Amino acid sequence: MSYIGAHVSASGGVENAPLNAARIGATGFALFTKNQRQWSTPPLTQKSIDAFRENCRAHSFVPAAILPHDSYLINLGHPAPMELERSRAAFLDEMQRCEALGLDKLNFHPGSHLKQISVDECLSRVAESINRVLEQTHGVTAVIENTAGQGSNVGFAFEHLAQIIDRVEDKSRVGVCIDTCHAFTAGYDMRNPESVFAELDRVVGLHYLRGMHLNDTLKDRGSHVDRHAPMGTGEIGIACFQYIAQRFKEIPLILETPDETRWPDEIAMLKSWA
Repeated sequence: MSYIGAHVSASGGVENAPLNAARIGATGFALFTKNQRQWSTPPLTQKSIDAFRENCRAHSFVPAAILPHDSYLINLGHPAPMELERSRAAFLDEMQRCEALGLDKLNFHPGSHLKQISVDECLSRVAESINRVLEQTHGVTAVIENTAGQGSNVGFAFEHLAQIIDRVEDKSRVGVCIDTCHAFTAGYDMRNPESVFAELDRVVGLHYLRGMHLNDTLKDRGSHVDRHAPMGTGEIGIACFQYIAQRFKEIPLILETPDETRWPDEIAMLKSWA
């Protein structure tokens, strides 16, 4: 089964996300379960939880097809103790929201060292953050997204992802999400996807792959700049996405491309290749 969709709006309540996904012909989707740019938001109501579950059932969205994303504010590798604890508390809240909604994954950016600690120390803090939250939750896998490596962000090298996973105690509840734009601008040549995924398998292991973000890029390979483009209109080109749609099943393949009006056509194209 192919789970193909986009990161859709949950404006007005999380229960609207599956409806928005269904409208564009998606068989999977991503969403924010809370405002991604605020630290504190009201807890999910039972009414919203029940409506979300019912709307997913009505449109045949199973948990395996859904890839929720956490807040952009969270930095699980933060160098300052107080800010690190704040991020960990927010990440725990995000995982608990996924539990309440019946979801089995939470996608997140690993973090940033802010040029105050070493990359190795930052990666260790990310792993320890994951360990702490996994101890307090059940059934939700922490899915680490590769980054473009902008600024002081870690996670742009496959070795960073492997290092975090190596330090996570419960490896049954950790995985990775590969963003094609991020990978390309981090230096991986997504114009030759077979070679890139062979390297991912060698360094991390493809059995850890829990989802993908399908984005073309406006910026050059190795630029470490994160600027998404519609599929086939950027530096990566269309062949990469055709390969991914044909190769990877049973994981969410999620568009985060900037022109939402293209999503129905992009989804239909991916489905045709799958």
